[in-house]
Amino acid sequence: MISVVIPVYNEEGSLVALHRELSAVFSAGALGPVEFLFVDDGSRDGSWEVITSLASRDPRVAAIRLRRNFGKASALTAGFQAARGERVFTLDADLQDDPAEIPRFLERLDEGLDVVSGWKKTRHDPWHKVYPSRVFNQMVSRLTGCVLHDHNCGFKVYRSEVLAEVGIYGELHRFVPALAHARGFRVGEMEVNHRPRRHGHSKYGVARFFKGFLDLLTVTFLTRFRHRPLHIFGGTGLVLLGLGLLGMTYLAGVWLAGSWLPEYRPIGNRPMLLYSIALLVVGVQLFSLGVLAELLTASSIRSADMYSIAETIDPDAPTPET
Repeated sequence: MISVVIPVYNEEGSLVALHRELSAVFSAGALGPVEFLFVDDGSRDGSWEVITSLASRDPRVAAIRLRRNFGKASALTAGFQAARGERVFTLDADLQDDPAEIPRFLERLDEGLDVVSGWKKTRHDPWHKVYPSRVFNQMVSRLTGCVLHDHNCGFKVYRSEVLAEVGIYGELHRFVPALAHARGFRVGEMEVNHRPRRHGHSKYGVARFFKGFLDLLTVTFLTRFRHRPLHIFGGTGLVLLGLGLLGMTYLAGVWLAGSWLPEYRPIGNRPMLLYSIALLVVGVQLFSLGVLAELLTASSIRSADMYSIAETIDPDAPTPET
């Protein structure tokens, strides 16, 4: 089965057309059984009524209504937990993603990939969203090692085992491919048709880029140092401690030299003294924080969080009777 998870927030004007396009893609039955899973993320318009109407006419339509607007990551998580398909699509409800691309996604997935992300090479968005997004995508690719042209694209397909291992919260939904890549899953992309918005308006403003940068720092930490926090905190702390000790050693030498050169003896009014003391204090704090983080990691980490199994061969497993 294929599951199509569609987060919805105030998109009543586009839902009927989206359902019609999805139905056209799966009408021939060549792609196998499908479910259209709409997740209403606390819409304040008539989106839920439209979804209810669609579900009454089409048994393939399932729906979840959240009590309030929890954010796209929460809506997707609710959809992922309810999805029954072995391959799970995500696409936005604003009709900018073209459902006709779904067969091409499946072909790309069958090339041995676990995640296929869309690439809106030609975007129909304002320039103030396009150019910052390109810079952001380059930063994500460099810091996570998951090289994609468009991490922000909501049109993606996953194998179900990816979603079973990769958890998201906050606004980390755009980083699922990077998190999957860190677990060893094979991630690819393909160009997709991006259409102008016909109904409603964008739900993202300038604040999205600031939040995205903070989320990028979170993902970088999770993918590189989640199981070894002392490497980042302790390493940074040791560097600061070293700089502080160098500064204090220099000042000690200056003070001792004051025995022959009295004008060098006063060191209490030197800025380097304050800087060196601050470096020592912060260095000790960071190193201590790293040790505490290691203790928490050691007590809470599960073995399944440390690796991801692709397949197994068990010679002792029972074989089917012939």
